[in-house]
Amino acid sequence: MLLRIDPASSVPIFEQLAASVRAELARGGLRAGERLPGARDVAAALEINIHTVLKAYQSLRDEGLVDLRRGRGAVIAEGAALAPELLEAVRELVGEARRRGVGAGTLVALITEEYTR
Repeated sequence: MLLRIDPASSVPIFEQLAASVRAELARGGLRAGERLPGARDVAAALEINIHTVLKAYQSLRDEGLVDLRRGRGAVIAEGAALAPELLEAVRELVGEARRRGVGAGTLVALITEEYTR
């Protein structure tokens, strides 16, 4: 699994890491019971603080996507995969946003606002 971050982004790194895991789940690249890379390994590979990685993993735990287990690390939780229909709806939404010239940041802000209503 490839975790990606953009150091130039205004999105906090821990949120970028969590989003990368969510995206991999949505694509079906991760399954229940699979282990995420160790926090130390991710921190070293991306040259970031280990606490940033742990914060991302804790965020995923709080969403019910990951189980944090002492000695086993971060493991994808049962039932964490997104429905394929949801992924298709997201693709359609992104396609429509592109056709209308709506940027990714604006689309994310609109989704966030709608989701928190």
